[in-house]
Amino acid sequence: MRDRAVSLGVAGPREAALFALPTEPMAAGGFRVETVYTGLSAGTELTYFKGTNPYLSASWDAELGVFRDGTPAQSFPVTVMGYMEVARVVETDTPAVRQGDLLGMSYGHKTMHAAGPRDIYVPVPDGLDPLLGVYLAQMGPICANGLLHAAAEAVPGRAIDALGDGIRDRTVLVVRAGVVGLLTALFAFEHGASEVAVAARSDRRLAAATALGLLALDERELPAWRFCKDHWRDGDERGVDVAFQCRGQVASLQTALRSLRRQGTVIDLAFYQGGAGDLRLGEEFHHNGLTIRCAQINRVPRGASSSWDRRRLAAETAELMRRRGSDIRRGLVTDVVPLSAGPRFISELADRRREVVQAIFEP
Repeated sequence: MRDRAVSLGVAGPREAALFALPTEPMAAGGFRVETVYTGLSAGTELTYFKGTNPYLSASWDAELGVFRDGTPAQSFPVTVMGYMEVARVVETDTPAVRQGDLLGMSYGHKTMHAAGPRDIYVPVPDGLDPLLGVYLAQMGPICANGLLHAAAEAVPGRAIDALGDGIRDRTVLVVRAGVVGLLTALFAFEHGASEVAVAARSDRRLAAATALGLLALDERELPAWRFCKDHWRDGDERGVDVAFQCRGQVASLQTALRSLRRQGTVIDLAFYQGGAGDLRLGEEFHHNGLTIRCAQINRVPRGASSSWDRRRLAAETAELMRRRGSDIRRGLVTDVVPLSAGPRFISELADRRREVVQAIFEP
């Protein structure tokens, strides 16, 4: 076993770097893994690179449920970031996993990891392209949880039997075609939405949406809200039934709100690092009686926790990968690069010298 792990992180603002970390001790009842693949979550990780992540300037008060300014929860260097790993078990002290098992995990861009009781892990199903295991533990459940929140909004107070309870036979708009947007749209498509449209401005992302069998809306040609109001009409009602907002920009949330029919719902999966100071709640939100519902991976909707948890959302992800894995591999995974190239890759991405949908690092 190597005595050092290599990790990808950020040494300071706009300075991605590789770090050598001491090997973590393996706790009793734990296990040790070596990383096979680790996926880049560009939206989150670029906030560390740019220095805009709220944890760099404030801390989360879990008891009160508020951020407190002045005492950063994290500071530079951030030696490990990320949450989309595929790992192979190399040592184990628990019957839960065996040496050689391939697992989807969530521990960040590093070449080795010692797993303990709090670690989330999901076996990579037999027959699944191992590379797609990066979606099992965190990214896929994030998107599945969006559908779960739509179900809770559609059937308040009732048990949620299936992930599609909130979108089945309904029209769906997904705003922006990053990985979260495309996987959320594909979940909706596979769980019975009558039509699923994805709004984007990038040829590459529009092509990915089309390749997945989704309706791709090029916002450079026509605003998404205008398409929704013209295309989806039911008597006096105009607009989409449910909108999933998947990019942390106020303009995207405004698009989602404008696209809805009266009393429709935005399920918001975005992370607004810069706040939402320009959000115009006196317009469509107020006049059409709309709802904005945040879907956040650390919790399922109130009342659903008895039957839904992270493991069930991961199982839904595995089923999506089983059905559509080859399409996801072709449509989403645009770059597979060595971990050693990570610092340069992140810098080029932040400077818009490179466009990706999903990048995956290989140690």
